[in-house]
Amino acid sequence: MTLAAPTAETQTAAQPETPAAVGDRRGPMRPDRLVSTRTRINGGDLARLFKASDAAVAIGLAWTLAGRMSRSGDLIATLSASVPLLALAALFLCALNAGGAYALGGRETLLRHQGRVATAFAAPLLAVAATVLLTGASPGAALNLAASSLIALGLFLLLHAGWWLVVQALRVGGRLIPNLVIVGATDKAARLIARAIAAGDIAVLGVFDDRHERAPAAMLGVPILGDTRALVDHRIMPFVDRVVITIAPAAQARVRALVDQLRVLPNEVTLLLDSDDRQGEAALARLADQPLARLSGAPPRTGRAIAKRLQDLAVGALALIVAVPIMAAIAVAIRLDSPGPIFFRQRRQGFNNEEIVVWKFRSMRPDMPDSGERQVCADDPRVTRVGCFIRRTSLDELPQLFNVLKGEMSLVGPRPHAVGMKTGDVPSASLVAEYAHRHRLKPGITGWAAIQGSRGPVDTPDAVRRRVALDIDYIDRQGFWLDLYILAMTLPCLLGDKLATR
Repeated sequence: MTLAAPTAETQTAAQPETPAAVGDRRGPMRPDRLVSTRTRINGGDLARLFKASDAAVAIGLAWTLAGRMSRSGDLIATLSASVPLLALAALFLCALNAGGAYALGGRETLLRHQGRVATAFAAPLLAVAATVLLTGASPGAALNLAASSLIALGLFLLLHAGWWLVVQALRVGGRLIPNLVIVGATDKAARLIARAIAAGDIAVLGVFDDRHERAPAAMLGVPILGDTRALVDHRIMPFVDRVVITIAPAAQARVRALVDQLRVLPNEVTLLLDSDDRQGEAALARLADQPLARLSGAPPRTGRAIAKRLQDLAVGALALIVAVPIMAAIAVAIRLDSPGPIFFRQRRQGFNNEEIVVWKFRSMRPDMPDSGERQVCADDPRVTRVGCFIRRTSLDELPQLFNVLKGEMSLVGPRPHAVGMKTGDVPSASLVAEYAHRHRLKPGITGWAAIQGSRGPVDTPDAVRRRVALDIDYIDRQGFWLDLYILAMTLPCLLGDKLATR
């Protein structure tokens, strides 16, 4: 059986936008290719991974050398010999950390980084030399220690060259450097931009100011892109990790008004508090890895995000294997029931308002495609006979397992709504001020709202408000065990729900 080619009902898969697609005005820090915030890697997490890898290698080297020194192969003798070697390994790791070997700044060259590693290695090397001199070790033992030390140094130099290359590749690809936009064309904003250009650890993509008509066209090359109203709907926002307000905190009324305007964004909004150069450098370092004074947006939950991704990969892969025969049967049924493609693709809103292409089994007639704006109603003439069954049982959602494995969706999360979806004749997003807050997590195949009865179309303002309230409630409570509960309750809720229109 061959799958039909996409028709007008299908759409081309979304690709990360290039700067030219987002706007013609570029700044000195905009990367060559803008990537979604969901693919961004936290620098602190990467540094912890490097530290853990170094520790594992150091412990392995210490144990290997201890085994060679004990010669007898006895476990007790090896453990006894490993104690001082493990102490040296700990000293080396502490020296690496203290010497900034895990900072891997944007302007650090490979030679300078290798110098940090070699300098850190001097501490255990001096300790070994002192031990040889004080204990009067034999020339053979001293030579053995010296050779082992040089081998260890060479291994760590090679390992850290790899770390440096990984970091450079991630920076060039735009996955490691956080993207910011600034609200307020102030002196403080100019200082932040100057520091960012010098350090290379963050990228300021643009500045927004309500007084932009009086502001210059750019600040140190970073373009002024409009006022705060333009910011809310700007096409660059799905690529922005954080919005930084640089207006003086003392201007409380203006800051409060800005926060109220920006609260509708799923992006994190922070207030820059620095008042002098020393605090400014510290603020820049924090901006590269974590928020300052967080005003709105989802708090960083790296541990939860990693656990959720691992859960998606493990359960999603298993579910796909189990679902393959069912999906094959549905594909045959669709082909026999009506002409047209087997799969349906539609642009929907994902994490941080990013537009993603969601896969489903086609459930509508090809001559009456789903535009996304008009929601399905009871006895909808667009729905085919097979489509009626797979929509009622939610089997049409099974292809979204590919979206999950790709990282665009999660197994559990707010359902992705079509771009421009309307409730009646009104855009659904305009009915609830916090509508975009439901995009602070990846969308899911199932979710808290679904098992609470909010399934199918949201065709009234009250239905939209209830859906958004349930989605935000889930985002606030999301965790590994809650996700497992939702997954376990999804099938019973589907089988017991005879009233929902799909």
